[in-house]
Amino acid sequence: MEFFKYTRPLNFMGKSKLALAISVFMLLASFVLLMTKGLNYGVDFAGGTIVQVKYNTEAPIDEMREKLKSNELFDGASITKFGTADEVVIRMKSATSSITVDIGDVTREALVGTGEYEIRRVDIVGPKVGNELKEKGIMSLVLATIGILIYVAFRFEWRFAVASILALTHDIIIALGAIALVGLDVNLDVLAALLTLLGYSLNDTIIVFDRIRENVTGSKNTELSEVINESVTRTLARTTLTSLTTFFVVFMLFMFGGEIIHAFAFTLLVGVVIGTYSSIFVASPILLWFGFDIKAYHVKLADKSKRELEKQKMRDQFESGVM
Repeated sequence: MEFFKYTRPLNFMGKSKLALAISVFMLLASFVLLMTKGLNYGVDFAGGTIVQVKYNTEAPIDEMREKLKSNELFDGASITKFGTADEVVIRMKSATSSITVDIGDVTREALVGTGEYEIRRVDIVGPKVGNELKEKGIMSLVLATIGILIYVAFRFEWRFAVASILALTHDIIIALGAIALVGLDVNLDVLAALLTLLGYSLNDTIIVFDRIRENVTGSKNTELSEVINESVTRTLARTTLTSLTTFFVVFMLFMFGGEIIHAFAFTLLVGVVIGTYSSIFVASPILLWFGFDIKAYHVKLADKSKRELEKQKMRDQFESGVM
């Protein structure tokens, strides 16, 4: 089924300067947000305690605050709604060090008289564990990026590898800027979403790069910008349909998945849009800026083919006993 019919390639590279300006603006805005607002690390990375409480009716948040003030364990605690008006989350930056203290029981006793409720969840992460999780999370992102760099360099060429890494870095920074803008808690769910974004964005970029390499190898056209325009145009239907279906699924998770998956879905929602944009308007133009030469690439392929033929000839002579 052909959704997009075209008689000539679309001039994507003609819009590369405009795309560059948009990307620079988004990157600068993300850096400003990260330096001013910063990331709001959740309990997973900063350590602390989370207690989730569900009431039969609307949660009396003001009354809960007054009740919790009587216990020093809840000093500095924040109470926020968790998806619906009858469910709240109590966040504390400190974690109790006593194994004899059940924070769930303490919370249950402290909230007596505020209505009918149940303690649904208690998460406790010490600061040492939180720092360890943060370090391992950053390391996982770095190792994933290095692995991608090696893979793309081996499969294509070093310029393709650098272009894909710059595009992925562009996506991650803008996604982090969006997270800082809305003030989401950065936890393991967000880290999982960022790693998923790396794979999704790379997949889109590889599809485009594969078609560019195919056209560079088989086409007589030596203008890289025209080859890129034709390659991106021919992958446009696949890119659009894949991105739209993914976007709708993630949007449904964001709207109806509940507060638990909210941060994960939001990060992916931003990532799908930015990843699709970068595979077309960021990764491909970088090849132009790096001065990728089609003629030199053809010479390189011809030399490689010549060496392979010489090796095969020597192998055949050796097997036939001529050598």
